[in-house]
Amino acid sequence: MAEQSDGDGGDPLLFLWIAVPAFFAQNLGQVKRSCPEDRRPVVLQFDGVHKRFGSLSALDGCTFEARPGRLTGFLGPNGAGKTTAMRAVFGLLQLDEGLVTWRGSPIVEADRARFGYMPEERGLYPRMRVREQLVYLGELCGRTSSEVSRVTDLWLERLGIAERAAARVDELSHGNQQRVQLLAALVNEPDLLVLDEPFAGLDPIAMGSMAGLLQELAATGVTVLFSSHQLDLVEDLCQDVVIIDHGRVVLAGELEALRAATPQRIVDIHYRGPAPAWASVPHVRVLESTLGSVRLEVSRDTEIAALVSATTAAEEVTSFTYQPPTLSDLFTGAVRT
Repeated sequence: MAEQSDGDGGDPLLFLWIAVPAFFAQNLGQVKRSCPEDRRPVVLQFDGVHKRFGSLSALDGCTFEARPGRLTGFLGPNGAGKTTAMRAVFGLLQLDEGLVTWRGSPIVEADRARFGYMPEERGLYPRMRVREQLVYLGELCGRTSSEVSRVTDLWLERLGIAERAAARVDELSHGNQQRVQLLAALVNEPDLLVLDEPFAGLDPIAMGSMAGLLQELAATGVTVLFSSHQLDLVEDLCQDVVIIDHGRVVLAGELEALRAATPQRIVDIHYRGPAPAWASVPHVRVLESTLGSVRLEVSRDTEIAALVSATTAAEEVTSFTYQPPTLSDLFTGAVRT
């Protein structure tokens, strides 16, 4: 026990990272198609949560939910309240109003023993050896040494760092430190996994590995909630999104349903020759325009025939794409500048 305090500067809240369901029971290699949202019960719910720090309202009536077996992207500008909301799940701050529940009841310590948390401020003990630290963290959540050792060894092998198990954390590359950080949130097999910017600083290969792992976790029934500023990645990974701004949830739900319900559509056109008079078409707004390409926002009532007719000023239209808004479009429209 003395070794972990040998000037390592470890985060005393590290024990909260441990948790989460019985080790994917032989399903790690299978990514299952998610069931329809309405067949899955709500497990994590924020109901009118308020948290103030002096005159600053970090959470202002925050209300949203997350379901098992689904990836939920938790999005917002810097300072929107994402980290505060995540800390509220783990009881790291006292709420002023509202309630955070798990499976319909206020969250208690026995629930949190089955949660996994990867905070944005990484805090592993840099001088402890990898495997020793992970087993220690698992034991802090009440697991036996043999249980934690078994799961730790499985994960070390699964994440490709088994050969570094005896190394100190500060001897690892940044990517491997990130893997150990994630493993610290998995060694006691959580039902809920909360990750604050898990993709920050990762190279494309490591990002792909992390994304695949989160999909596999969700496929086994784990509820996964993570924040990220990489909206394209979130759009590819997540079934559900929650967008928060100034402490309030401004958009939340199943991503495809949100896209379909939006009255605007996006048209991307690539062309050669002079630029057509896009603005002459009713209900059209130019979002981006460069030489040879334009992105337009149109309403569902826009006459596509009129839009196509407007392109006749160009010598040649090389592509014409009509689609619902992307997650980036939804985000931009939802947050205040």
